[in-house]
Amino acid sequence: MADPVIAIGGENLIDRVTEGGITESHPGGSPFNVAVAAARQGGTVRYVSPISTDEWGVLLAARLEEVGVTLTGGRNDLPTTMALVTITDGIPAYLFERGSTAERAVTAQSLAQSIGIDVATLHTGSLTLIDGADAGAWEQTLAAAHKRGVLVSLDPNVRLTIVGDLDSYRARIFRILAHVHLLKLSDEDLIGLFPDLSQDAAMARLLSLTSAHLTVLTRGGDGASAWINGTRIDAPASKADPLEDTVGAGDTFMASLLVGLGTMGYLSPAGLSQLSPSDVARLLHRATQAAALNCAKAGCNPPNLSELESALSP
Repeated sequence: MADPVIAIGGENLIDRVTEGGITESHPGGSPFNVAVAAARQGGTVRYVSPISTDEWGVLLAARLEEVGVTLTGGRNDLPTTMALVTITDGIPAYLFERGSTAERAVTAQSLAQSIGIDVATLHTGSLTLIDGADAGAWEQTLAAAHKRGVLVSLDPNVRLTIVGDLDSYRARIFRILAHVHLLKLSDEDLIGLFPDLSQDAAMARLLSLTSAHLTVLTRGGDGASAWINGTRIDAPASKADPLEDTVGAGDTFMASLLVGLGTMGYLSPAGLSQLSPSDVARLLHRATQAAALNCAKAGCNPPNLSELESALSP
């Protein structure tokens, strides 16, 4: 039986990272990072968003292909999205240059073609859903995938500093929440979506809005929690040794959930409905360990399968 195909789409970009007065350039973007991390863990990954043909796009495409990701989103001559990242005390802050860039040149029709009909799951989130025609195309695509039985996965990765119309953005995310099966977000994302509520009240509101069978909240060094069938499962954070930075930790965590579900045979809407609390606890442990391994290296540098399995061994 063939491995389940994980289709991932959304922004690909170059992180111009400044730390201690030194600037370096790295391939990045939340969905892009999820694709890299999932492929490194042995997932069968299809990246479905366009990539530029400029020099930065060549670097992005090569990064995906070297870890075994299949590129189906095509290439175009629009510029690559740029992210200016400043790291202070290990914590990144972002400024994006994303007007009329390559990864945004999508329609519902082009996405349907690049995704294909043989995928087990479709994952997206982050900048892709902020605004513009591309956000609308993705919203339509996610609803269509949900309707035809594809497992829809979402990590909103909220970036309020670059959102122009907060009400419109939150309304879009809330609409999409009704068409997802797997939802992962951070405590910072939760604040961005529900700024006037406590964490407990915000989670209650979120769970009332989403169709997700499995919802996961990450809290950095305070661990992660998951909700399934009304049951909450908590997991401690795994320790990064040494702690270099947190760039890509959430994306590595997200990829680990997807690949872990596939390995367990649960990467489908029906499969999610069969998850037990002990299954979820194992998923969370796997994901927190993978995130810790990423944080032990500079930048987004997810572990490969052998590194993760070694760390998970008793």
